[in-house]
Amino acid sequence: MSLSIESRCIHLEDDDRAARYGAVSFPIYQTATFAHPALGQSTGYDYSRVQNPTRQQLEKTVAALESGTDAVAFATGMAAILAVMELFAPGDHVVTESDLYGGTPRLFRTVCEPRGITFTSVNFSKGMEEAAQAITPATKALYIETPTNPMMNVTDIRVAAELAHAHGAVLIVDNTFLSPYLQNPLTLGADIVVHSGTKYLSGHNDTLAGFAVVKDPVLAARLREVSKTIGANLAPFDSWLVLRGIQTLAVRMDRAEENALALAHWLQKQPQVSRVIYPGLPEHPGHELMKCQARGFGAMLSFEVTDKTYVPVLLKNVKLIRFAESLGGTESLLTYPVTQTHADVPPEVLAANGLSDRILRLSVGIENVNDLTADLTQAFAAL
Repeated sequence: MSLSIESRCIHLEDDDRAARYGAVSFPIYQTATFAHPALGQSTGYDYSRVQNPTRQQLEKTVAALESGTDAVAFATGMAAILAVMELFAPGDHVVTESDLYGGTPRLFRTVCEPRGITFTSVNFSKGMEEAAQAITPATKALYIETPTNPMMNVTDIRVAAELAHAHGAVLIVDNTFLSPYLQNPLTLGADIVVHSGTKYLSGHNDTLAGFAVVKDPVLAARLREVSKTIGANLAPFDSWLVLRGIQTLAVRMDRAEENALALAHWLQKQPQVSRVIYPGLPEHPGHELMKCQARGFGAMLSFEVTDKTYVPVLLKNVKLIRFAESLGGTESLLTYPVTQTHADVPPEVLAANGLSDRILRLSVGIENVNDLTADLTQAFAAL
């Protein structure tokens, strides 16, 4: 039978339960190597860098959730992005979204550009004109986040895919902010989806992970070869932690999104807040587009205070909400992008993206919303 996405977070539709002796929780195969039955024979597993049963179960789960043919699990989200970039050669060109998680352009600048790949950044959310003008005969990919980090810009995935394919390029989408529960870029025309599995997929701020998901078997084989060769694969125990986290992905995302909308409305009423940026608000420029290409608006929001001096006071006075990097866990986290996630982004790029030193990013967790509101109330009272 065909399962809903909520059930697919918990059950693989083609799961072979007999192969694990009826264990409800998938076993952790904590082994580096596997014995061969005889010369020229294999159990299907030889060495955990190449494949491990626990990691394979996780990869099948993520591929199913994203409607992909294959998913490759990596030690971190950055390792997954680097592996995807290894699909390109010196002389290739990539058009990227200008408002990306700060570690991504740092990777492009410090690792990819020295090996001959070039990049042009544009604002995809304003339409495809600027992106189309940036495409050259050497362009092999378009790379976007939607919504973006941290300015929550929304890009039309279908249109971006059409533009990429018209020029013989692939579309790569970082789907970390919404997770496969709320958005499936591969079904909208994207070719590769990447995730920081550390975030919503794991969901408990207790492990690092990354994924690259594809629908083309040829791309899948190339990614498998890269992962096998560079060896940045996810370990068995971490694979099990993410598997366990995904089981509650649906209920966590539903609760966190409900909380995020309530906090967005609360923040709009505060005189010290000049702007709340959340796609779930009807006035957000990407609100209607997200209703067309996603099943929800997520639990990430950013807000801008009226005075820069308010920032350290808020960060010091939140108690239930933690002042920390990362996102997507059960706990609510408050982040200051210009000194944390985007510290390596040049000031002129921050300014062009509208990311000022008065903007804070809030990853809303699954705590009781009244407790979260009370925490923000007492923190704002200190201003």
